[in-house]
Amino acid sequence: MWHRWLKPKKKNITPLAYEFVVSVQTDVGCRRESNEDAGRCVKPHDPELLSNKGVLVMVADGMGGYAAGEVASRLAVDVISRAYYEEKVTAPVALKKAFEQANRAIYEQARKDETLKGMGTTCTALVLQNRSAFAAHVGDSRLYLVRDDAIYQQTEDHSAVREMVKRGLLSVAEAQRHPERNVLVRAMGRHPNVEVVVWEEPLSVCAGDRFLLCSDGLHDLVTDEEMKQAVLDNDPPAACERLIALAKQRGGHDNITVGVVQVQPVGEDAPVNMPKTRQVEVRL
Repeated sequence: MWHRWLKPKKKNITPLAYEFVVSVQTDVGCRRESNEDAGRCVKPHDPELLSNKGVLVMVADGMGGYAAGEVASRLAVDVISRAYYEEKVTAPVALKKAFEQANRAIYEQARKDETLKGMGTTCTALVLQNRSAFAAHVGDSRLYLVRDDAIYQQTEDHSAVREMVKRGLLSVAEAQRHPERNVLVRAMGRHPNVEVVVWEEPLSVCAGDRFLLCSDGLHDLVTDEEMKQAVLDNDPPAACERLIALAKQRGGHDNITVGVVQVQPVGEDAPVNMPKTRQVEVRL
């Protein structure tokens, strides 16, 4: 649903203090021997740092041959989670600088090690700061917003077929079935510099909003409508489990990483059922 991205309806309500319930889960899928995806949530202990920089949620999908993709995605989440909080600038500027640092780290690592030559990764990051959200993005991992009873794609894939759609060479339906739909035109680590898409203006969040981050192992196999329903019907841990299970039921040809965030007023009871069978990496 590319025609709907970045256009959620606004709510005219009095802003409250919000907290964010987050689950990030990853699964190797049904056909891969290793998991080249990475996901992470970072929530600082320091109240001042939390207020100034917020909660950071990331999904990265590595590529580049045996072990290289895993190295690239891990470097991305490691460097971004450190650099973002170290930068003494505003959230969107810090996020851009963190992505650029991660890109250089991946590129330099590949130059030093011949076995990692050509590695790269996608990365989509969401920052939830007080009553606002910011995002940064490279590649074809995605960020969605579920608000009321609608789902809005918040990122645009940096893929070859997406470029063909923009030029009128393919329809959206044709692009979804195209054999080269996962060929990227932009990824982190392939070149010394990378163009990072960063929101310069915040998105105001509302109680009841849900955010979904995912690698293409999910959005290739699960429809927007199914993603919407999963996050509306379940708390974040259960929603992640449900979506991963759906992708695996349909073949699970790639690694699958999902992050779900629920926005709720401070003091409201948070979900407590944590997943037992999936990998979760949360840094608090």
